[in-house]
Amino acid sequence: MTTRPASAQQPIHRKALVFGGIPEADGWQDAPLIAHDRVHFRTNVALPLLTLRAGLPDGATVSLDDGQGLYRVEGRFGSGAALAEFVRLWCQRHGFVTIGLRPETNVRRRSLAALPPAYLSDLCVHYGPYSLKVLQRSMTTIRLHIPDPDDIDQRVSEWILEAATRYDATIGVPFGAFLAGRLAQWVHELGRSAFGRTAVDAELRQQRAIATFQQANRHRPSDPELAAVLGQSLATVRRNTQTIAVIAALRNIQSLDDHLEGREIPLPDVTDATDEIMSDVHQSLLSHALTASCAPDPQASGRASQANVLGWVTWYATTWAGLTKTELSQSLGTSMRNMNVHGERAGARMRTRLADVLQD
Repeated sequence: MTTRPASAQQPIHRKALVFGGIPEADGWQDAPLIAHDRVHFRTNVALPLLTLRAGLPDGATVSLDDGQGLYRVEGRFGSGAALAEFVRLWCQRHGFVTIGLRPETNVRRRSLAALPPAYLSDLCVHYGPYSLKVLQRSMTTIRLHIPDPDDIDQRVSEWILEAATRYDATIGVPFGAFLAGRLAQWVHELGRSAFGRTAVDAELRQQRAIATFQQANRHRPSDPELAAVLGQSLATVRRNTQTIAVIAALRNIQSLDDHLEGREIPLPDVTDATDEIMSDVHQSLLSHALTASCAPDPQASGRASQANVLGWVTWYATTWAGLTKTELSQSLGTSMRNMNVHGERAGARMRTRLADVLQD
């Protein structure tokens, strides 16, 4: 029987990580997790946040996730039901309609303000390269939503800090392992934000079912076989398959980031062209204007620098696919307000482009 060398039998002792002059473990203890309750909701139109904040109960705060149009009201532990009722009555009194109002109890978060800025800075510096390595296999997906490398680095730092607010050091899992799990979820949420929660979740369930079926049967399932695996009706499977195909096509539209400005579009001579050809030309010009209007703007910052996929879908589905905004909102699992914001941003750029085309 062979034995391992004595050096191999010794336990490995790694030097404790120190951030901002404070050991990592001490930082988690200095800023403990605090339990509170939260209320999530959306509204039919934007709320006056200053007015809402002024009327909130003592200790309660409100924030808005601009990308999803989601409001969050947070208060002390045990106040979730009361906060939900307050939000419902306040919106009703001021003429707003709440959508998806729900309380969430015992939300445990760490206040990053309790940690020194140097601690947080060193935390991001240390776990930044590690996070990028973890995200390497998902980088193609990430670049679809965040094309600029500097913006990717910034988003990764935001994710590290967000993970720090949720990390529970008492569960015995190192922060790096906890962070890796959260990163995978946040990449998935990028797609949910851009293409709609319902559609992306349906895509994930369908891909998992197809992979399971192929592993067992050595061939891709037909629609009836896939319906049996998912426990859904054939009509539902076919509808979801069509939605997933649209999402895949949108992801593969290279022209969204392909310098459309420098391209020439040849047009037929109007005097020689038939009405049918000119109709196709006009549709092509309109399609080009829509796609170009939703392309990333390298001169802009923030949201305008990213591909406006939801704006593209909103215009396309309501103009050519015959869907109403209500039907599209339900299909994508996103709010009407979120669709209107992205659609209006696309419309503003498209009106300018169409005016230029008409002048030419």
